[in-house]
Amino acid sequence: MAFSVGVLTASDRGSRGEREDVSGKVIAEMVSTIGGEVTSYRVVSDDLEALKAAMIEMADREKVTLLLTTGGTGFSPRDNTPEATAAVAERQVPGIPEAIRAYSMKITPRAMLSRATAGIRGRTLIINMPGSPKAVREVLEFILPVLPHGLDVLAGDVADCGLPGQGDVMKKKE
Repeated sequence: MAFSVGVLTASDRGSRGEREDVSGKVIAEMVSTIGGEVTSYRVVSDDLEALKAAMIEMADREKVTLLLTTGGTGFSPRDNTPEATAAVAERQVPGIPEAIRAYSMKITPRAMLSRATAGIRGRTLIINMPGSPKAVREVLEFILPVLPHGLDVLAGDVADCGLPGQGDVMKKKE
């Protein structure tokens, strides 16, 4: 399944050209392994309104299927990515960040400090990730195998999940 991916990096220094966005490059490289193609990419400041505007543009006008954010999920007063995501999402998806934190806790206890969230806006799944390229790689290695199914369901391409007596067999709409 091919799907469009938006990459949104929250970084004051990156938005001013003072820092290279390595995490965004990691995302682009890794999503291609499951049929994702980055069709929209932005580096914006950590400003709440700038983040919300970029998310709305990517989801509503550019119609990306998956919007992966990197950065802005910590405790700094300028870390606004979770608040921006919550403000633009129509539905929350708590299982994804819960699973990411549980997985990441096996790597570092600092994972408990993540405020990352996930949500759905229209037909776009938005997932917050850390700003570190190493952490982005670890998170994507964990979640990428599961995402195609969720994106198929979100797109309306799956009629039934786990039909009675068929375990995890999925039936695609004809």
